[in-house]
Amino acid sequence: MAGWTKWLWGGLGWAVGGPLGGIIGFALGAIGETQQAAMQGSSHSRTMPGDFGSAMLVLFGALMRADNKLLKQELEFVKRFFVQQFGVDYAKERMLLFREILKQNYDIKPVCEQIRNNLDYSSRLQLVHLLYGLAAADGDMHEEEITFIATVSRYMEINQADVNSMKAMFVKDANAAYKILEIEVSATDDEVKKAYRRMAMKYHPDKVHHLGPEFQKDAQEKFKSINDAYEQIKKKRGLI
Repeated sequence: MAGWTKWLWGGLGWAVGGPLGGIIGFALGAIGETQQAAMQGSSHSRTMPGDFGSAMLVLFGALMRADNKLLKQELEFVKRFFVQQFGVDYAKERMLLFREILKQNYDIKPVCEQIRNNLDYSSRLQLVHLLYGLAAADGDMHEEEITFIATVSRYMEINQADVNSMKAMFVKDANAAYKILEIEVSATDDEVKKAYRRMAMKYHPDKVHHLGPEFQKDAQEKFKSINDAYEQIKKKRGLI
């Protein structure tokens, strides 16, 4: 098996300790590697790409257990994400570790607190967007999953308007475009334009460039949802 330190998206920073480090280390130990070997030299205090990757895996695992079901579609979503971001060979290793994480029972609150205290707001938004993507992977977002994401968002101190915006990117209704831009249907044309500029700035992929190129694809998808919502509203209103 290839070195797990390289696997962990360039090493770990703050995620080497605390509940995240414990969960990842336990999973590594279960597949024949020690936590110390996997995290050797990873004593940085700054955020490393591996920190975000570890947080993502642990939150994914908790979400998949939220409705007491482990569905093939959800596992396929995770596998597909890994393949798209990192390639087939690394995806195999990531899924091996992820399956070990799925076997663990852990309290999500301290995990979220560790994430909140160490990840910037834009990166936390990225995690919530990924969670909604996983919840929608089987074509049916369950109430337990929605509740779980709401709880995680609250623990990570994500603004409710931002949670609603990202939810609307996956749960479509007649007013989804307005929800994505965080405005009411009654908003004036000028308010629509201002909302778009504000949201485009908030969700611009450059906001999470520090996470590394591996996570830029999802950031671009989130940004595209903002643009699509704005174009939809413009078309309905005949705006130029």
